[in-house]
Amino acid sequence: MGASLLRSPAFLGVICSFVTLCLLAEPALGVTRHYKFDIKLQNVTRLCNTKSIISVNGKFPGPRIVAREGDQLLIKVMNHVQNNISIHWHGIRQLRSGWADGPAYITQCPIQTGQSYVYNFTIVGQRGTLWWHAHLSWLRSTLYGPIIILPKRGIPYPFTKPYKEVPIIFGEWFKADPETIISQALQTGGGPNVSDAYTINGLPGPLYNCSAKDTFKLKVKPGKTYLLRLINAALNDELFFSIANHTLTVVEADAIYVKPFETETLLIAPGQTTNVLLKTKPHYPSATFFMKARPYVTGQGTFDNSTVAGILEYEKPLNFHLSSNSIKNLPLFKPVLPALNDTSFATSFTNKLRSLASTQFPANVPQNVDRRFFFTVGLGTSPCQSNQTCQGPNGTMFQASVNNISFVMPTTALLQAHFTGKSYGVYNPDFPTSPLIAFNYTGTPPNNTMVSNGTKLVVLPFNSSVELIMQDTSILGAESHPLHLHGFNFFVVGQGFGNFDPNKDPTKFNLVDPVERNTVGVPSGGWVAIRFLADNPGVWFMHCHLEVHTSWGLKMAWIVLDGKHPNQKLPPPPADLPQC
Repeated sequence: MGASLLRSPAFLGVICSFVTLCLLAEPALGVTRHYKFDIKLQNVTRLCNTKSIISVNGKFPGPRIVAREGDQLLIKVMNHVQNNISIHWHGIRQLRSGWADGPAYITQCPIQTGQSYVYNFTIVGQRGTLWWHAHLSWLRSTLYGPIIILPKRGIPYPFTKPYKEVPIIFGEWFKADPETIISQALQTGGGPNVSDAYTINGLPGPLYNCSAKDTFKLKVKPGKTYLLRLINAALNDELFFSIANHTLTVVEADAIYVKPFETETLLIAPGQTTNVLLKTKPHYPSATFFMKARPYVTGQGTFDNSTVAGILEYEKPLNFHLSSNSIKNLPLFKPVLPALNDTSFATSFTNKLRSLASTQFPANVPQNVDRRFFFTVGLGTSPCQSNQTCQGPNGTMFQASVNNISFVMPTTALLQAHFTGKSYGVYNPDFPTSPLIAFNYTGTPPNNTMVSNGTKLVVLPFNSSVELIMQDTSILGAESHPLHLHGFNFFVVGQGFGNFDPNKDPTKFNLVDPVERNTVGVPSGGWVAIRFLADNPGVWFMHCHLEVHTSWGLKMAWIVLDGKHPNQKLPPPPADLPQC
């Protein structure tokens, strides 16, 4: 028997407010939950400008997926628009269900107009905040929403039980069509136009033109603890976030519990999620408080230098008499956010993240390594086509690469080619384990900034333990890159600035309680070291979650081979898998 969380539109509105109450009448074992995503156009007005956006079920942001650890999800996606569509369930492990991962031309061909596909997967060993989004071109600018995974019945949070849980999802709003923006940029070779606003739960807030009515308000009661489920769905910007005069306790990152620590400001990269506890003031404060987010910027390109604000508003006590005019005149406190380029704060914040590493929630860090890789990540160029003037550096076209290979998207889904053994002409399994030419990665850039192109993959034996060093380069300026790995969580065992030193730096690796996540920022002008166990057969995408860099080719893929036993093999594709 299936259980659905989409029984009525009204039900959706209540899910997150009283999320624990919504799932009370359930058996101890996981249940099957059915969702239907109708991809359709919807008129939305922001910044005094109405435009037609691609939406799920006419909602912006899209609907919440709510489930428990152990549940099976069947999500039917029906495409009613002219664009091809695919949906990625960001951070879901997809153990032996790679056909449901969602990145177009990696694990599936996209869903074409008038077609549908049922994403079928089970949530195994995960609980916390993740999210879903479109995974084709820049369609995720409006196609995104939260995934809320509650613990199994009877298993409490390893922190104070919150009074209420609230998802807060950051986005970027473009007055123009984002598909047109990236299409033009790829044609001219220059950088794409930036967004016109950041949003909180789809709302830009009072700091933008004619947007005071479009402001997210978090209404709270004094003396309560709230769990804020933060998600950065912005296309191209890492964000600082703070609530004026309030301290936040970080308890989870990328759906993995962490050792709690307090902070007034946090940093969250595109693709990342962070759960924080907000303890409200014990008494009505007779004031309101801004919550603000603005970008952390390390690159040299243009960016949206604006700030989104929401309002934290306390419910006044019943015996507290205030006229509506007095409420409007309450003092408004504003947080002070770090400077736009405050790498020192960014480093300090990320260094505080540590796995809980308890008996109940262990950190199973691979202590021994079977395969070692060293990947450079950064920007580069490619030649301008003849008879064309390009807007990249010195008349070239912007590109981005891993180990100087700019990934060329195939026209056949890689997983299908791998599974059927028909890889010839689709991909080559010879992605280099390290740069073909070594250079001073973070020093004076080389004269030749050109990249090569190809559809090359790494092949890993089942259950091999992997160590990957990702090194930023200064070829076109050092820059932070949030790298996302599909199909796995990984442990961030080390990071630093400058060039990675294979003799000295590994001695400082944290193999006891490193943070475990699915998206990590490669520091600007630095490196990060991760370890993971290749225990999930399939083809798994890895890419920068700054969408502009992905569009320029900062992406690659891993093949994890089947194991020997039936439960270590990828099952055949579902009958309704979209075809190219």
